[in-house]
Amino acid sequence: MRWNKLGHVFSQDGSVAWRKNSALTPTPIVIKEGEIRIYAGFRDEHGVSRIGYVDVDSAQPTKVIKISEVPVLDVGRDGCFDDNGVILGDVVKYEGRLRMYYVGFQLVKKAKFLAFTGLAESVDGGETFKRISEAPVLDRSAHGNTIRAIHTALFEEGVWKVWYAVGNDWQLIDGVQYPKYNIWYAESSDGVVFGPDQNLCVDVEGDEYRIGRPSVYKQDGMYYMFYTKGGTTGKDYFPGLATSYDGVHWLRTDAELGLQLSDKGFDSVHLCYPRLVEVDGRFLCFYNGNHMGMEGFGVAELLEW
Repeated sequence: MRWNKLGHVFSQDGSVAWRKNSALTPTPIVIKEGEIRIYAGFRDEHGVSRIGYVDVDSAQPTKVIKISEVPVLDVGRDGCFDDNGVILGDVVKYEGRLRMYYVGFQLVKKAKFLAFTGLAESVDGGETFKRISEAPVLDRSAHGNTIRAIHTALFEEGVWKVWYAVGNDWQLIDGVQYPKYNIWYAESSDGVVFGPDQNLCVDVEGDEYRIGRPSVYKQDGMYYMFYTKGGTTGKDYFPGLATSYDGVHWLRTDAELGLQLSDKGFDSVHLCYPRLVEVDGRFLCFYNGNHMGMEGFGVAELLEW
């Protein structure tokens, strides 16, 4: 793959309490002609994330047009699976509305956190989202007691296809617990009810302990998956690439990704969570930089698959 980095798009200035810092897992979608809306998770001073958006000019994607004044999706009710933060997920156009799969976080006594998948929908063009239920659509399972997080949903030939992270354990690095997870695939007739975990499709290799945030695209009959992986050094957190003919069986081709760290700036230490959007014949990729989104997100153009 060949890329042209276009620059740093957005970072927080700390002036708004609910989005004090970070812009996690930027997820672009074209809602209005001439604009790209990037949904992201914005953290408050306690590290709790709420989902808002940044609108940019589609012709000049580093030009910010608007930032949401209030969350489009706030944290859940006390005691619910998403009462300590929400992040993307995926946003999909479906039957005249927007469907948002999001990851809800909850704190418990004997694990660092739990993270399961919720579903919300918007009927006002993406300004507000309403939960379809206070319960998750992907809850804990035999394989994923702590994490089951959808990050891509495609509706193809009447079937909902989802790729999601599954976690069941923790990796201790320099005295800090980090979640261990890998990538699975599932199908659903309605995108709401899913069966048990059956298809592990991309697993960790070597000293990796986690591989997740799968972003899947179909181009010329081939499925492409971007993901982000971390090793036990605790210092590397970088995207990779896999390809598939059926969306279930994948070949890792990390060396072909081609997206590299910058020599300096917001993406010189980390580069993670890449997400594509096609607009006006261009493929634009929004991604987080250093420290998993604390310095916001940037954009690159994909010149060649």
